[in-house]
Amino acid sequence: MTIRLYDTSARQIRDFSPIVPGCVSIYLCGATVQAAPHIGHIRSGLNFDIMRRWFTYRGYDVTFVRNVTDIDDKIIAKAADQGRPWWSIGYENECAFNAAYDALGCLRPTVEPRATGHVPEMIEMMRGLIERGHAYAADGNVYFDVRSFPGYLSLSNQELDNLLQPSGEGETGKRDPRDFAMWKATKPGEPSWETPWGRGRPGWHLECSAMAHKYLGESFDIHGGGLDLIFPHHENEIAQAKAFGDSFAQYWAHNAWVTMSGEKMSKSLGNSVLVSEMVKHWRPIVLRYYLGTPHYRSMIEYSEEALREAESAFARIEGFIQRVVEKAGAVEPAAEVPPAFAEAMDDDLGVPQALAVIHTTVRQGNSALTADDKESAVARLAEVRAMLGVLGLDPLDEQWAGAAGRGDDLHGVVDSLVRLVLEQREAARGRKDYATADAIRDQLQHSGLAIEDTPTGPRWSLS
Repeated sequence: MTIRLYDTSARQIRDFSPIVPGCVSIYLCGATVQAAPHIGHIRSGLNFDIMRRWFTYRGYDVTFVRNVTDIDDKIIAKAADQGRPWWSIGYENECAFNAAYDALGCLRPTVEPRATGHVPEMIEMMRGLIERGHAYAADGNVYFDVRSFPGYLSLSNQELDNLLQPSGEGETGKRDPRDFAMWKATKPGEPSWETPWGRGRPGWHLECSAMAHKYLGESFDIHGGGLDLIFPHHENEIAQAKAFGDSFAQYWAHNAWVTMSGEKMSKSLGNSVLVSEMVKHWRPIVLRYYLGTPHYRSMIEYSEEALREAESAFARIEGFIQRVVEKAGAVEPAAEVPPAFAEAMDDDLGVPQALAVIHTTVRQGNSALTADDKESAVARLAEVRAMLGVLGLDPLDEQWAGAAGRGDDLHGVVDSLVRLVLEQREAARGRKDYATADAIRDQLQHSGLAIEDTPTGPRWSLS
């Protein structure tokens, strides 16, 4: 068994070899909490949740760090516009992100550090970089000297002479316009912390280098994030960490975006779809299926039609599960997933190929049910549950029990009412009044119910 991952820095798929045998350390760039999350934000957390689950299934002890950037220019600007403390903006949206992660079934990280809680570690790193000649202070700012680090831009494969480094307001005193800020001098009304170089606040890139060093040490296995973070954020993280003396990440994994009309979903484009609104119209497990089943390196073009297709596909899986449980009672997940599923997941987390194995197994299970082969149907369900569990999509798993449980009372009421109507339909069929029977069926379907006639009688489900 060898897990293989696409490494952005190597630009190829590599065999995964952990630094510590049997252990995996992952650092994921998490939320910048300047606004509530849309589904594009949550895709990254969900993709790496699946990665974490697969490593765990393969027997690894996983340490998963996902940070919170709770101070940046946009948070400060929003606080000023709304007349609120900057920290209340950050905390409100941090809670919104955690609610979204929870709603879509993402496991909680091993640790979730906030940037503002790690200023001492940032000061220590800046001091070390200045002493080594890789950074300098100017006008209360601290900058990284990009020409001092020969490996700069190797991740994004750019040429330094062609580089346009993003700069913020007040970044004065640079020796080279391509140098980037690790620390920003204080401005009136802004939050600030004391340092040997004056009061100020952290630069975005320094935060992650310092937190990764604190929680994962000088070297760790996998650094993850969205494609948009390769430059400047990840490139600058590498420069800081390696110039400080760390080996830093051994593999770089990047997920693709959720797009609308071909553009990256973002609040600045006005095309975001908030998770808090989406879960009012779509079941969270369906949203997880929609966002988690494409390959993590493939773009997802958002559309209502694509979501409906995902809903229908997952409904076919749920329908099989429900029929077997009705026939055989509770079925525990198999101890191991089928070999074809494992092979797909080992190959750079090939979820689409793994999903094909699930649907094939569901079809085999449905054929077994049609043939009244209870033993085979139960065996297929055990395999399906094992595979869905790895993807965080098992509707019988306790992580979804709360969502299911909220509708238990309502389901019972609806079931009683629908059965009364179905009895009327059966009575109409018994007296050969097929027009009335068809009209009842059509009305139920119009109400959002699917009716299936089986050898043991009609059964209903949400269409």
